[in-house]
Amino acid sequence: MTDTRRRVKVYTLNEDRQWDDRGTGHVSSGYVERLKGMSLLVRAESDGSLLLESKINPNTAYQKQQDTLIVWSEAENYDLALSFQEKAGCDEIWEKICQVQGKDPSVDITQELVDESEEERFDDMSSPGLELPPCELGRLEELAELVASSLPSPLRREKLALAVENEGYIRKLLELFRQCEDLENADGLHHLYEIVKGIFLLNRTALFEVMFSEECIMDVIGCLEHDPVLGAAPRRHRDFLTKTARFKEVIPIGDPELRAKIHQTYRVQYIQDMVLPTPSVFEENMLSTLHSFIFFNKVEIVGMLQVRLWGHWEGTSMHSKHKLVNFLKEFCAFSQTLQPQNREAFFKTLSNMGILPALEVVLGMDDVQVRGAATDIFSYLVEYNPSMVREFVMQESQQNDDDILLINLIIEHMICDTDPELGGAVQLMGLLRTLVDPENMLATANKTEKTEFLSFFYKHCMHILSAPLLANTTDDKLSKDDFQTSQLLALILELLTFCVEHHTYHIKNYIINKDVLRRVLVLTASQHAFLALCALRFMRRIIGLKDEFYNRYIIRNFLFEPVVKAFLNNGARYNLMNSAIIEMFEYVRVEDVKSLTAHIVENYWKALEDVNYVQTFKGLKLRYEQQRERQDNPKLDSMRSILRNHRFRRDARTLDDDEEMWFNADEDELEDGEAVVPPSDNKTTKSSAGAGENEDLMDPISKFMERKKLKDSDEKEVLGKSSSLSGRQSPSFKLSFSGSTTKTSLSSPPPSASLHPGSPGSPGSPGSGAKGSPPTAVATKVGSST
Repeated sequence: MTDTRRRVKVYTLNEDRQWDDRGTGHVSSGYVERLKGMSLLVRAESDGSLLLESKINPNTAYQKQQDTLIVWSEAENYDLALSFQEKAGCDEIWEKICQVQGKDPSVDITQELVDESEEERFDDMSSPGLELPPCELGRLEELAELVASSLPSPLRREKLALAVENEGYIRKLLELFRQCEDLENADGLHHLYEIVKGIFLLNRTALFEVMFSEECIMDVIGCLEHDPVLGAAPRRHRDFLTKTARFKEVIPIGDPELRAKIHQTYRVQYIQDMVLPTPSVFEENMLSTLHSFIFFNKVEIVGMLQVRLWGHWEGTSMHSKHKLVNFLKEFCAFSQTLQPQNREAFFKTLSNMGILPALEVVLGMDDVQVRGAATDIFSYLVEYNPSMVREFVMQESQQNDDDILLINLIIEHMICDTDPELGGAVQLMGLLRTLVDPENMLATANKTEKTEFLSFFYKHCMHILSAPLLANTTDDKLSKDDFQTSQLLALILELLTFCVEHHTYHIKNYIINKDVLRRVLVLTASQHAFLALCALRFMRRIIGLKDEFYNRYIIRNFLFEPVVKAFLNNGARYNLMNSAIIEMFEYVRVEDVKSLTAHIVENYWKALEDVNYVQTFKGLKLRYEQQRERQDNPKLDSMRSILRNHRFRRDARTLDDDEEMWFNADEDELEDGEAVVPPSDNKTTKSSAGAGENEDLMDPISKFMERKKLKDSDEKEVLGKSSSLSGRQSPSFKLSFSGSTTKTSLSSPPPSASLHPGSPGSPGSPGSGAKGSPPTAVATKVGSST
């Protein structure tokens, strides 16, 4: 019968002597028939698979370290470690191991290391303790050799630590250090370096408390300046700590104990990061107590400071607030080393003290550095508890205008990032994605947080997020196509693509109502390939949903036209653009999206029929003909429908009940009762109403974007320029290839091609078809009559 399982991480030591994480699971001990003995079993917490099955060998040396770590060797070059989440679990498994080996659970190692000789083990067992030589200048070399020889053996290391502690040896060594410095005794200083470094590797808290005391720590750092490798040029760590490093008291700290703790932690952290040499794999395990010493000091400092911190915000000068924000940023970074429960208490205290309203004020300041620090603090809060941030922004929306909401300030800073590489914008986009991700929203029975926050976001924030995109694609052409603008639009598109994948009717309502996809496809004409590919990816995600509401929107507005145009303009180049577009059409063919297949073949076949280096387009034509055949033979179609219904399974992306009820309503009605007006139906009024509409769109971002006016679109060029088909019900187009007077080769698409309206069959021309009739495509030679 297995014991209560305990949560652990399993580590193995690789050939480079680095520990590899093999997974997290639950450990138990029990009898395994196959191994004929008591064994340790670890099963993965994700899927229950077996991560570890190890028999407890009576002769194997198991070591317990740091109260939560058990290490042992299965073979000559195969070391294993179990890192426990709780000390209680480690103690329980350790007792089982000791029980099998007949050892007292109070020991930290069950067997002596096999590389020690019998004589050494006899000496260790027979001698009650380790005798240290007198602490004299002439005996430093002997002492350094004793320390070095004791480190490999855990038992000798323990005896050496007890001897150093009981005899007050550290203070005696530091007295010798001062003498050696006065005498400029280089050999003595080098021996002291090796001794003090060895004492660090003894990994004993009682020794650290002495070494890091106020009267000893600077001399300890002095000893570590004289590395023999450096020869006669020691490092000047003490000069840096006493002359260069300055303690900035952002808030008054009257408690001398707290001040001393801060100074001590800074210096010990400096020793760990800068003074001690980079430890080897084995030495790193010996410094675990040093890590713990720093960690618990930080816990204590955070606990003492967080109560004092926020009371100093109100009434302080702007300069002081700048210092306080930078201090708070470091404080939040400091708290990341805390255990989860301590970190949760820290952020909860900040929240209760009003950190989010204060950040809203700071983000409105002109100081770039202060805003950057505030952004970093905001990222810590979002990472800690996104639900807390969402709740705050929804509450403030009831009292403040959209322009000054915290989340909209974040969006504006993302849009206005002055960094040419948009480093800050990338960080902010990641935060926004975390906030709008339904996966980290509270999973309540009625999904309140998801419903409420997404409704809030699309009502108060989405128009600001998409404003640069919509403002830059007026008149169906790019207003600006420089590198930085393209980077920003790519970031916005990445977030919108995320919304398409993870939101349902909210983003669908927005895309169809604002005609977002048509505006996005304008970007396929960008000179920057990454932006054009982002636009294609956005459309690909929409098509991948296989949602007929989206499909009808694409068909109604002929939104495959810019895709086909980009494909033809790309010519014979074999690149990402070519592959992405072909993959999109291939998806429609493989998934047999009937409405899109029919639309593509009926409207764009003449433009694509000569492409024969892939079978995608001929496959689409075949699909289309099969559809027509089934329409002509209803019995065959009925039989396939019956078979398909028997195979029906509920898809993972099936709409929720509330979403399904919304979409079962009239297609032309919105959630809020506003009719969806397709762009094609509204084209006649666009020239008169479009300018005002775009001015309303631009209002939320008037601080950082120029206003643009729509131009009248009554006069359009017929040849040489692309024009949108979104305002026509049944357009036809001709293909014009520059530089060619013969029919295009089937195997190599032309390097330059454009789609443009032709006179026969176009709206308003004699002989045009009835409204809604399928458009036709005619291939013409250059110079032929239009």
